[in-house]
Formats: sequence, structure tokens, C-alpha cells
Amino acid sequence: MEVLPTLRRSLLVVLALLLTACPRNTRPSSPGGETGEDVPTGDPFPQRPSVEAKKDATADAALAQARQAAQATPDKKKAAEAFLSVRKAYPATTAGQDALYQAGVLFFESKDYVNARKSFNELLFENPLYPQSEDAKRKLALAAMETGAYRDAYQTLSSLAERAEGAEREQLLRDAARAAEGAGLYGQTLTMAVEQAGQARTAEERAAAVARVEALVEGRADFVDIARVAEGLSPSNPAWPVITFKLARVYYHLREWTRLEETLNRFLAEAPQSSFAPQARELLARATRRVEARPRTVGVLLPMTGRYQPIGEAVLRGIQLGLDGSDIELVVKDTQGDVNKTGQAMEQLAFDDGAIAVLGPLLGDDTKRAALVAEELQVPLLTMSRQEGVTELGAYVFRNMLTNAAQADAIADYAINVKGFKKFALLYPNIPYGVELADAFWDDVLQRGGVVRGAERYSHDQTTFTTEAKKLVGRYYLEDRLDYIEGVRDVQGENLDAFRRRKAMEKVKSGVEPIIDFDAIFMPDDWRRVSLVAPALAVEDIVTNACDPRDLERIRKTTGKKELKTVTLFGANQWSSPKGRSGLPELIERGGKFVTCSVYVDGFFVDSQRPATRTFVKKYREAYKQETGRDPGLLEAIGYDSARMLRQLADKKDGAPRTRAQMRDALANLKDFDGATGRTSFDEKREAVKQLFLLSIDNKGVTEINVDKEREKAASASGGSGS
Repeated sequence: MEVLPTLRRSLLVVLALLLTACPRNTRPSSPGGETGEDVPTGDPFPQRPSVEAKKDATADAALAQARQAAQATPDKKKAAEAFLSVRKAYPATTAGQDALYQAGVLFFESKDYVNARKSFNELLFENPLYPQSEDAKRKLALAAMETGAYRDAYQTLSSLAERAEGAEREQLLRDAARAAEGAGLYGQTLTMAVEQAGQARTAEERAAAVARVEALVEGRADFVDIARVAEGLSPSNPAWPVITFKLARVYYHLREWTRLEETLNRFLAEAPQSSFAPQARELLARATRRVEARPRTVGVLLPMTGRYQPIGEAVLRGIQLGLDGSDIELVVKDTQGDVNKTGQAMEQLAFDDGAIAVLGPLLGDDTKRAALVAEELQVPLLTMSRQEGVTELGAYVFRNMLTNAAQADAIADYAINVKGFKKFALLYPNIPYGVELADAFWDDVLQRGGVVRGAERYSHDQTTFTTEAKKLVGRYYLEDRLDYIEGVRDVQGENLDAFRRRKAMEKVKSGVEPIIDFDAIFMPDDWRRVSLVAPALAVEDIVTNACDPRDLERIRKTTGKKELKTVTLFGANQWSSPKGRSGLPELIERGGKFVTCSVYVDGFFVDSQRPATRTFVKKYREAYKQETGRDPGLLEAIGYDSARMLRQLADKKDGAPRTRAQMRDALANLKDFDGATGRTSFDEKREAVKQLFLLSIDNKGVTEINVDKEREKAASASGGSGS
């Protein structure tokens, strides 16, 4: 079986998914500082003696005395030093080599492994053919393991095992396996463990060896290591079921369906009684079901418990309302706002429930995971997340939700192409929502030929905005204003006492006129903050509440300032506020006259006169108003529209999707779906494109702007002025 190339090609896919069931092992450094990247092979010692030792009577006598001294003392280290004295005095003699060996043995027995390694290394380098070399190498390897030099130990022990037989070989293999694992050489550890399983003589030995193999493949060995061991492994080896079933699971996570089915079928044929057989049968059935879709089954991924439960419940109410009266089966999976649970739930919907498409999730990270799995399994996913760029994860991923990019585009289009504004200022909070919207709006303005005259950012928890307002109109850095400098110079030229000078300076400062070189201000923030900012702008003579020229003229008379210019405030969906005690939105109750004449955008407006929106609101109130005590919002409307899209496609009399691929194509070609959130189509990136709700504020409340009529009016005015 050619498994290695397939695994190598698929490793990047696995890393992208961060699968936890078959983690790729990162080999740690050993205590000896070894990384385990290169596998040591061969005998580490030379084949010929580097020193020709000779027989010497004097040296032999000294060695005999050292032996007597060693026998007379219980201190093995002291005895070892006696042998080293002989070695030092007679280095090129057979007695000197015997003394070095005896010293090494004594150091080893006294657990002085550092000096034991030193003695044995020196001996074996000089004379690898020394009569006791096999014992010296064995003790050297064990001493190396004790000092953390696992790679050296593995190299020596594996070399010894190649030449050994019987029980000695088995023990050497066990020691070599321990050394390999310590060095991070898990492929070699697995190879030896499998060999031990094949050579086991008793049931106990066999069970222990197989357990060792299982531990290695589950937590240590690399994908490629497992594949290498599996290649050519005989089914008669007790470890074969463990290795083969693990390989099948690897194929499952790599989505190598053909290889998976081949491996599982062989596994069940060769090891039908294995403890893994039930799991293998289920995995094979699961893989077979991957292409089986139930045309009338739709999956849902929402947080139905936990901190995000309220938003999950809101969307589900909309979905259920959209499918009311339909025979479409809805399978709801609770993601709990957990990425791993979302991925598992997506797989269950695909494999176990046969969903032809899936609605959700809502949260950013959940959506990314669901999108990756949906693309792998080729299940259409219609998400309701605001996460930018999520549809770029695959051709099976669609999105139906209000995004920051869509809001910025709608406001820029209306302000420039309908209202005719060209110059803008930005005032936004230093939070992702504000920054992303401000950046997107700025780009949209520039693309349409407009300019941004000023941009001020403020803290998300700020409550006073005098500084930002002054900066927008050039009243903050007065030392840069020529009119202020000249006024100061005039005061300084007059002969005034301290009190009159101070009063004169205050008059000069207050007399500096604002520089309002913009037609509108875009403020993407929460309605609470907007109600605080608008009055601060008015203090700096930025008039935002003069929709009618007569209003502006009245303000001019009141203030005595003839050069006042009206500026329009624009906002995004967080301007939408609940109704207060007066029945008006709280934005108007708190912001008062300073927020009138402003315009903001949203993805849904409960008081819209659009027929599809009114139909949805009526149905919702009848079904849920008594239960929830409130009107529907964007989440309910998006859930409703998303469910109705799938329902409309599934209910087609001719050409209703029967497979997931057909459902994907049907969604991609959906045009002008008339929904509660607007007439919707999907673009080439599978993003929902729709006309958003542009809302105008006056002292009576919030009303929807008929953009089409205003566009026609603007076009007529433009044509008339040019004739």
C-alpha cells in the first residue's frame, strides 16, 4: 500500500484544521539537549584498535595489587580510583585496559554514570575488540540513558540488539525502545515495539507489547512513522489491528475517503473480532453516509446554552417562523459558543443527520471552524456571522448577515451619490467595530471621489467630547491659527491691566471662528455615545439639526452668527435604540434636537413599509410577541430570511435540489429573494447583497428613507442644473 505520499500531501490540510484526534507530534528536546531530528545508525565505535596494547609483567603486578585493594574496601569509587592509577601508569598495556574496564564497572555499580561513560568510551575507542566489549557497550548505553544522552544510548543498544539472540535480544530491544523514546525517536520506538509484539512468547508479553504500541500511536508517533510501520506489516502481528485502525483514522481526518474505505474493508476482513472492529464498522458507515443527503433536512448551528443563549434563541425563533407550515425537518445543534463543539456538530449534521444544508453559526471563531468542515465535506453553509472574509474559506460557504463593509458602503453611496456630499469628517471609538467601519467608510469615500477632511478617535468609555469637537473645527491647536495669533498680538500691543488683559484674551479665544470644511460626519458608535457627542458638536458651532434651510436661518438669528453651516451626522446600526418612556427611541430622548436630521443604516427596520418586512413583523408579533414581550430585531429577521431561502429552493416544483452540490449551486444563483431584510442576491463571493435600511431621525421618531425616490430626485436635479 503506497500510503506515505498520500500522507505527506495531506499534512498541510491537517495542520490548517488543528485536528485534535490525531495530533502531529512535535518532538521535544531530550534532557541531553538532543532534538531527535536525525536518526543515528550504525556502530559508533571504530572497527580497529587505536592503541596496540602489550603484555607487561610490571603492569600485571600493579593490576593484581589494585584488585586486592578493591576487594579490601567497600568504597567502590575509591576502588575505581585504584584501577585508574594503574591505567595512568601503564596506558599502553593489556593491564591498563583491564584496569580501565574494571574502573568503569565500579563507577557504573556505584551509579557514578558520568565517570562510567568516560571510562567505557575511552576503553572502547582504544580497543573495540576488547574481550569484555559487549558488556562495556551495554553498561555504557545504560549509563548514557541515566545521564540523558538518549540518542547515544539508542545507537549503541540498537547496534547490540542486531547481533544478539533470544532473551538477550529482547532485553536489548526493550532498552533501545526506552532510549529511542527518550530521544524523541518515536518512529524507531514504534518499530521496535511492533517487533516485540511479533516476537512475544506469552499472552502477557503480547498484551504488554500491544498496549505499548497503542500508547505510541495515540500520543507519540508521527503520521508518517505510523504509515511506514504499516507498510508491509503482516496481519499476523498482534499489533497489526492497532496500527491499521489508527491509519484508517488518519485517513478519516485527512478526508482521504478512498484510502479510508480500502483500509477499513481490509481491517474488517483480517481482524473482524478485534476490539476496534465495532468502531471500524461505524467509521466505514459514517464515511459511506458522507454523500447521502436528505433533501428535506436542514441543520442549524446556534448557541442554545451558555452566555450567548439569548442571541441563539432569537435567531432560532426567526428560523422556525420561516419554516412554519413546511415539512422540512430542522435539526438543531447547540454549539454552546465552543469552537470544538461547533466542528463536531457540523460533522454530525453531515454524517449522521444527512442535512442538505446548514444554517449558522453566529460567532466568529465558531463560523471559521464550521466553514472549514463544511468546505471539506462539501455541505452548503449559510452563516449569519459578521466575521469579515468568512466566505473566502470555500465555495460551499455563504453569508446572510449585515456586515461592517456593507454598512459603510451604503452610507457612502447615499451621502455622495444621493445627497451630493463630497467632504467628510470621521469621529469614531477606538474599538474594532468603530475602527473597521471608519476604515471601510474612508475607503468607500475615496473610491467615489470624495475626501476626508478630518478624523478623530476617542476612548470607548469616554463621556466628554469637547477636545475632539475642537480638533475637528480647528479650535484646539490655536497657536496654528493666524487669526488667533493676530488677535493675541493686538491685545499685547494695548496698555491693559492684568484683569482687562485676561478678559481680552478670553474674547480673542472665543472669537476664533470654526473651520467647518466638511459636509458630514460619520460616527460609527453606540446610540448612548452618540447622544453625548451631538451636543458637544453644537458647542463648537457644528450645526447638525437644520434639515430645512429655515431651521438654519433661525439658528443664525439666535446665535448672531451668519457663517454657520449645516452638517449631517451619519451612523451605523448601533444607533438603533429601544423605545423610551415617551414612546420615542431613547437616542432621541437623550440626544434631543442635536440628533435630529441625522441618518443611519441598519439591516432591519421594524416599522418599515416594505411589504415583505411588514409580513414578517405581523407573523412574528402573532407568534412571539406575547412570549417575548418585544418586537423582532435583526437576528430574528436574518434567521427568518435564511430559512425561507432554503425553503424556497427546496419547494421548487421543478429542479428542487436533491444533493448538496445542487443546493450549493441553487444558493449561488439565488436572485432578488424578497425578504424581511431586503431583496437579496448572492454575489460571486457568496455574500448577501441587499438594499439596507437607511433611517432618518426627526423629533417625531425614526422613518425609513425611500432611497430610490431620493436618487431619482437627485438625478433630476442634476440633469436640470446641467441643461
